[in-house]
Amino acid sequence: MTALVLRRGMLVPLTVSDFIERGALAFPDRVAVVDEPEVPGSLGRLSYRELAARATGLALRLDELGVGVGARVAIVSPNSARFLITFFGVSGTGRVLVPINFRLNADEVGYIVEHSGAEVLLIDPEVAPSLEGVSAEHLFLLDGTDDGELFAPAPPGSSPAGWEADENATCSINYTSGTTARPKGVELTHRNCTLNAMAFGWHTTVTDRDVLLHTLPMFHCNGWGMPYAATGMGVRQVVQRKIDGEVILERVETEGVTIMCGAPAVVTAILDAAERRRAKAKEIPGADRVRLVVAGAPPPSSVIERVETELRWELIQIYGLTETSPLLTINRSPLEWDGLDSAARARNLSRAGVPAIGVRMAVDEEGEVLARSNHVFAGYWQQPEDSARVLVDGWFHTGDGGHLDGPFVVISDRKKDVIITGGENVSSIEVEDALYSHPAVAEAAVIGVPDEKWGETVKALVVLRPEHVGSLQPEALIEHCRGILAHFKCPTSVEFRQTLPRTATGKLQKFKLRQPYWEGRERLVN
Repeated sequence: MTALVLRRGMLVPLTVSDFIERGALAFPDRVAVVDEPEVPGSLGRLSYRELAARATGLALRLDELGVGVGARVAIVSPNSARFLITFFGVSGTGRVLVPINFRLNADEVGYIVEHSGAEVLLIDPEVAPSLEGVSAEHLFLLDGTDDGELFAPAPPGSSPAGWEADENATCSINYTSGTTARPKGVELTHRNCTLNAMAFGWHTTVTDRDVLLHTLPMFHCNGWGMPYAATGMGVRQVVQRKIDGEVILERVETEGVTIMCGAPAVVTAILDAAERRRAKAKEIPGADRVRLVVAGAPPPSSVIERVETELRWELIQIYGLTETSPLLTINRSPLEWDGLDSAARARNLSRAGVPAIGVRMAVDEEGEVLARSNHVFAGYWQQPEDSARVLVDGWFHTGDGGHLDGPFVVISDRKKDVIITGGENVSSIEVEDALYSHPAVAEAAVIGVPDEKWGETVKALVVLRPEHVGSLQPEALIEHCRGILAHFKCPTSVEFRQTLPRTATGKLQKFKLRQPYWEGRERLVN
């Protein structure tokens, strides 16, 4: 037995509870989270001791409700201190967190709650009116009253029911839009989430001296793992519920923010706000201090250069998917680029990046980007056939087209029929289904077209039934979709066509439809 122990070493399961345990142990009196002020149930400023106590308290209440290990707890909320608590009070104690995009409508949220089998549903008061009729066995409003006992701190010395830690157990189920009309539940394990957070924190050099601004929605692949990484290092985490460029700059100024994450639309909002400040001769805070981590779509090199020259912030680009926890590659200016001018450095930074620690990348003969990593998910929840299609021979098929430029991965096209607008995934098939439900629509194709603010925006190309030609306005179809889908999924423009190009077998040739809108661009993603 002794020889076996010496040969194999000590194997301690990796779980996300490690992060809150260390944060509370090393930095008990430090501010852990600054909640959004002036919203119902705001928790104000909590120390790491208080954050851990509330996470334990949540676990105790779940015990009392009979919500045991492996049970699913869904949350529909913008960023909040309570959302941060659920990462550790739910996932950290053996339950499974189901973070849901708060922009989805009642039908979409209801599907996810039912499909995941969530026993508990937590809903923010702001989105509650739009989710009327969606329920679960245990439903709580996150208003500080209805959920008062649920998020109350645990009495000193108390502990929830034991959980035999298992790093291969499901930590969260994150639903993402794919190439089918219904979202798929991405099953991330504790091992996935822990190693992703460690690699993410390492590559972005998170230390206990940092202040994180939560500009990235926490439901987005668990905030890319940054809530875990930041908690483990005792980072002060400032909550921001809605993206507003001026509010971001104010919090950089007042809270001493040093790092934040977001989609390119967040970058645009910050640059616009900075431009308005300059017009008023007002200072732009954070110079030579802030690191801005961007993903969701490759930012144009001109935008990257503006971040460096106008804000004097560092821009770091990462690439990944919900299915990869998400970190696959990272592009951060190395020492060798110090002598380059800002334009050259920006061009280099526009590539997706170099594989992160523990990640292997490849491109197959069809030009699809493949990945192999401990960050790759366990599979789609209760969808084994879909899992088998993307997990092949030890490689994850990303659905993105690209090529390798030395060690760099360059994303050039999207093989999956997904549009990424403002960092949100939109299934074009889902939008087409909504269009086809209108009696005037004979054919419909939905594509992503370049947009300066959102990276891409949703465009519908529609062939009308003969009897409706000339009598229906594009705006009517947009409003029709808004009655069915979350608004961010709906077309921002509709163009009527006489025909849509198809192959001999009747397959829609979307590449031909996209081509005119992407003319002159190196990449077919924005």
